[in-house]
Amino acid sequence: MSGHGEPVRLLEPRIDVRSPFGRLALTHVLSLAGDALVAMSLAGTLFFDVDPSEARWKIALYLLFTMAPFAVVGPLIGPAMDRARGGHRAVMVGSTIGRAVIAVLLIGPVGNDSLLLFPEAFLMLVMAKTYQVAKAAIVPTVVDGDAELVDANSKLQLLSGFAGFAAGIPGGLLLLLLGPSAVVFLAAVVFAVGVIAALRVPSTTIAAEPAGDLEKAELRSAGVLSAASAMGTLRAVVGFVTFLLAFALRGGDKVAQLGTAVGRLAGSEHVGQDMSPGDLVAPVGVPPAWHFGVIVAVSVAGGLAGAALAPTARRTIRNEESLLLAALGIGVAAGLAGALLGGLAGQATMALLVAVAASSGKQAFDAVVQRDAPDANRGRSFARFESRFQVAWVLGAFIPVVIPLPTRIGGWFVSLLSVAAAVFFALGMRAIGQGEAPPRLPTAREVGRGVRSRVGSTRPDRRDPARRPPSAPMTSTADDDGDRPGQ
Repeated sequence: MSGHGEPVRLLEPRIDVRSPFGRLALTHVLSLAGDALVAMSLAGTLFFDVDPSEARWKIALYLLFTMAPFAVVGPLIGPAMDRARGGHRAVMVGSTIGRAVIAVLLIGPVGNDSLLLFPEAFLMLVMAKTYQVAKAAIVPTVVDGDAELVDANSKLQLLSGFAGFAAGIPGGLLLLLLGPSAVVFLAAVVFAVGVIAALRVPSTTIAAEPAGDLEKAELRSAGVLSAASAMGTLRAVVGFVTFLLAFALRGGDKVAQLGTAVGRLAGSEHVGQDMSPGDLVAPVGVPPAWHFGVIVAVSVAGGLAGAALAPTARRTIRNEESLLLAALGIGVAAGLAGALLGGLAGQATMALLVAVAASSGKQAFDAVVQRDAPDANRGRSFARFESRFQVAWVLGAFIPVVIPLPTRIGGWFVSLLSVAAAVFFALGMRAIGQGEAPPRLPTAREVGRGVRSRVGSTRPDRRDPARRPPSAPMTSTADDDGDRPGQ
């Protein structure tokens, strides 16, 4: 049962919008359709026309602001939202209202290329990611137990793709006939309807009590943490590829400029025409707008393919870790495609495969959490992990923003990062299977503690030697807690 007296049968081809899951699904469709319309309205505006080299520092700053709610604010207010009845639904409603308001504010700027586009667009991004965290917490409360939770997330991923395609038809017509202001106005209307739908999502308490020792132990188990690390890598790859291609599609690919300069020089020698330095370094030109449409379309198609194929693959493989490892393998193939093919073909193939990897990998991760943390609160745990994955997305996006990278070099980076994550994950699973602790990288807290201890050990002791206390043997943490031998 879903907790509201109504069973949810997700295997049926049709979804009853009157059921708890159906209400959430309708809200999700409207939310993703609005996001797609906003993206369409921004295409071709100052947000994409600005010189990539001039925009990088602004985008880097806005990405830091995007990460702040999930890295700082989320852990502080998350427990309170879990315990409050309807807390995460309130976040869902609030984020949808926020996007409706921002869409209204964007109507003017998208039409006249105002500089307000940057802050308003990134505020929209923050609201969209906040919605994703709230949705992750609510999904477990509207399905009929753990057996249907992964299928529920799969259906929501499929609906996301369909929503993007459905919004693209009227959005594209409005963009051609009336311009971007009409598209963002339609987005505001869709978000407004989404607010009404979100208010109909059942108001539930995600977790009445704080996480107990058993739940914490299960969520910190080696299998869950290894899977979370692999999934975080996939999300970082998604963020990296998103901004890598965004700059490439706006004429920020330095390799293309270098190649054009060499070609111009060779051509001038052939025809006997003088070529000035200014002619050699003249801008290559921005790729046509339909390239952007191709990348968006294949990304949506990749998400749909991953969501559709993952349940079948899970029933065939019957091993969640193998499916997650396969998703990392797809990430390797995505990077190789971008590095070896080049051009629009390489960009589109990389975007397609990255979307497949992230979509299928998320379902595998959800299944690992359900299996290895049976006593953990689903809503609370998925919301926490989703917050971390959003931070990973921002960190991945930050790299191509601050470091100009051509698409081919970015493809090699994606491939190497995916290979490293796959090897690390495979070694971890092998160690767990043998009853050993898997290898892991030190946390930021552990690194900081080690640095402070080294600084303290190298700092000279300037106290009077006569007043120094006698040295004492080092004791373990267990000894400090009173667990000394003989006690």
